[in-house]
Amino acid sequence: MAFTSSNSSASLCQERVVRVERQQDPATCVLASQTKVLLPRLLAPHVVVGDEIAFPAASTETARTEICLTKRSVSGRSQSLYLAPAGHVSQPKQDKRSQYFVSAEIQHSVLGFSTVVLPCKTLREYFYRFGAGENRSDRRTLYDTLGIPAKASFPEIRVAFKLRRLELQNDGAPSEQRSALERAFNLLAHPELRACYNALLADPDAVATFPYGGFGSLLVEGEPSRDCKSFFAYRIVAFSPELHRRRFRVPLRSCDFFDGSALCRDARRKVEFWIDSAMLGMVCNSTWNQWKHLLRTKIEVAGTFVQTGKYRKRGGDRGLVIWETALPSRLQIKLPDDLQQQVEAARASHHRFGQHSRALEQIRLRLEHHALEKAELQRMCSELRIPGDFDITQISWRADYDPFFYEQLARRARRIYFFRDEYIFELERAVVAETPQLGHATYVFSRPRSMGTFLAIYTKIAKDDIRHNRDNASERLGFVGRIIHGTNPKAWLEEIRQRVG
Repeated sequence: MAFTSSNSSASLCQERVVRVERQQDPATCVLASQTKVLLPRLLAPHVVVGDEIAFPAASTETARTEICLTKRSVSGRSQSLYLAPAGHVSQPKQDKRSQYFVSAEIQHSVLGFSTVVLPCKTLREYFYRFGAGENRSDRRTLYDTLGIPAKASFPEIRVAFKLRRLELQNDGAPSEQRSALERAFNLLAHPELRACYNALLADPDAVATFPYGGFGSLLVEGEPSRDCKSFFAYRIVAFSPELHRRRFRVPLRSCDFFDGSALCRDARRKVEFWIDSAMLGMVCNSTWNQWKHLLRTKIEVAGTFVQTGKYRKRGGDRGLVIWETALPSRLQIKLPDDLQQQVEAARASHHRFGQHSRALEQIRLRLEHHALEKAELQRMCSELRIPGDFDITQISWRADYDPFFYEQLARRARRIYFFRDEYIFELERAVVAETPQLGHATYVFSRPRSMGTFLAIYTKIAKDDIRHNRDNASERLGFVGRIIHGTNPKAWLEEIRQRVG
């Protein structure tokens, strides 16, 4: 088999294996040129004398991330094993024969392959354990592994996993049983993967997806295409995902709540993970989404994450956006001691917003055309019989907004004005406009001689006019610049200090 390097500066080594030394860890094979090559653990058990091995020639003494192993069968037909650094795996698609398959992108391939084509049959057999011709009545399901019924809720799945794991540890069970338990939990604790598995239980020939989107070392058996650009897999031999250990704190309001579970997404870190009522210590449901923006608490997250990604179209280009997803079996959540009280307080505040909805609507109509100072707004609330302890700042708050930005500006402000869905902070040396929503930038202006004159101009000008200085808008307002929130709030704060002193 001949390979063409995808990188002209990278050469390939393609030789016959003359000896395999398995006593060492990792195992080593000796080539016809007497070159020694360390073998990756996934591939080492499959290498025998007489095999043809191809890999990038640079640094031949180290283990490979991309190797193609060609074996000769008795019939003379070659059989290949391909160890690939897999990237994003597509959603299932149909080929010309109406058979479903997925494509795994190859990252930085030197052997010339761009994709590995995986029939859905290979996914069913390797990840979901649905082999051809299996007797459905004799099959042991993932639910059986956890010891739960198929209709178990997400919290019940987690409790069953913890109990069963503890049993296996006390019994000194072999690692294969513990791995099977963890694999079952990681599939059933992810709603999309559980739905896929349930569909396979109903129909073993149903379409299957690649769990968690790919990214890792993929060892497959199959054959290359004629142009050696694609590798057509007959079987998945092994898959080892890229794992990253991470620890951080994230606002609870960034979750989307469902009955018994919640999906938490942190756009700054590009991570997501599922939590359930068993982890929260209280029963959550979809009604939490109505008032979650009133939650100020953060939870501490520690876990093992795997890479995933989706192609998104931005402008005229289509690009891959990389995220990381936590493995449910290795996720830990540390909750604040007063979480129950904070949840009750947020729910009560939402109830009060409902009680005073008509009065708040009058305030919002007024703010559409006029900027009101906070003290004046509080007097207006009093006249409308809204209690004095009512937190008026929540009128414009959005669930995805980080309070850090508001708190840093509020503590430095002489006065705070409300206008539409913005806060306008009058600082000692500047004026700052802030919109409490994810993705909005902070606008900084030099300190005006008259705040009244500034507000009269600002309330009649759009942000786009300021950015493009239409009718000298930015000059009349003394526009200094805008500061993107970005992924590091401390960097934002440092730039604020530099701009306003």
